[in-house]
Amino acid sequence: MKTSIFITTILATAISLASCQNSNAKPIVNNEVETPTIETPTADGSTKIQVALLLDTSNSMDGLIEQAKSRLWNIVNTLTTLKYNGKTPDIEISLYEYGNDGLSAEANYIRQVTPLSTDLDLISEKLFTLRTNGGNEYCGAVIQDATKNLVWGKDNNNMKLIYVCGNEAFNQGGINYKEAISDALKNNIYVNTIFCGDQTEGVNTHWKDGADYGKGKFFNIDSNKVVQYIVTPYDVEITRYNDRINTTYINYGSRGYEKKRSQEKEDDNAKTISSANMTARAVSKSKSAYKNDSWDLVDKMKDDKSAIDKLKKEELPAELQSKTKEEIKAIVATKSKERETIQKEIAELAKKRQAYIDAEAKKTKKQDDLGNAISTSIVSFAKLKGYTVEN
Repeated sequence: MKTSIFITTILATAISLASCQNSNAKPIVNNEVETPTIETPTADGSTKIQVALLLDTSNSMDGLIEQAKSRLWNIVNTLTTLKYNGKTPDIEISLYEYGNDGLSAEANYIRQVTPLSTDLDLISEKLFTLRTNGGNEYCGAVIQDATKNLVWGKDNNNMKLIYVCGNEAFNQGGINYKEAISDALKNNIYVNTIFCGDQTEGVNTHWKDGADYGKGKFFNIDSNKVVQYIVTPYDVEITRYNDRINTTYINYGSRGYEKKRSQEKEDDNAKTISSANMTARAVSKSKSAYKNDSWDLVDKMKDDKSAIDKLKKEELPAELQSKTKEEIKAIVATKSKERETIQKEIAELAKKRQAYIDAEAKKTKKQDDLGNAISTSIVSFAKLKGYTVEN
């Protein structure tokens, strides 16, 4: 009986990493685990933050799904503050669901919802489609699948994390969780566990042991906790900028129009959660991690100045098909400058917004269920890898 706790999972881990909830959850080095291999940096020196969220979508976890939806963009915004050698790493997120009766028994009731992807709208879209349905939860099997079937980076400076969420025994199923975790560690992938329930029960049902063995963090959360929002004086203006930034996207390719509509749909999904959630998404769209070069000409031409020369007329939106290539390039350049200006305005407002939220949070002296926890934990873990934080 679990559900997709996508973001809650990460933030839960945050809580643990920050020692906000489980100060006794210290990583344990298990002598039985093989020492992780040393990776060699990629040729271009790129760095990635890769996070696989293994979300239990069996019954009784609808509250957790709602938490995940409500904190996705806050988590993304925390990740975008991290730098390595002054550069912003690529952020890739993968979603898995497991423990759902609607999934294949032959596949151990596991489904890869998305691969590791920089397409943040895709992650949001799939998160909003998850539904709970009682089943068998095999943590060892889903960890093994994510380790073997996701494309993990090879750069030694990559931060590679698995988060497993659920509320039943961690050792169920035919695949030994310690063997699965050992394989993950060989690839420098660290396993964190989030138990949805009482801390003592999580310890007794092997969730803490899984985190200890995976050199990650164990923590427990209340999956039914209602997210608390702090509305700021800057939210309305940031949301207005979001409407403007949407006009700077120029779709191209066979799926360009569909993806542009999807961007608008994820705006609507964020609004259904709360105005604060929509504001957090707008802030994410001002960050370099929010990139759509697979369908947006403005982003595409940042890396490939000759992209327009390679496109066929029918791959362009109708309003550009009668334009010359030089005219199209001029339009893209104008939209690019307009977007940069809007992003800078949002960034300035976002700083003021965060300062306001931090000040209000200190007054209440309450830790929000996902926001502060994930920020603290991810930042703490990143510092161990040599990352810096630049708000």
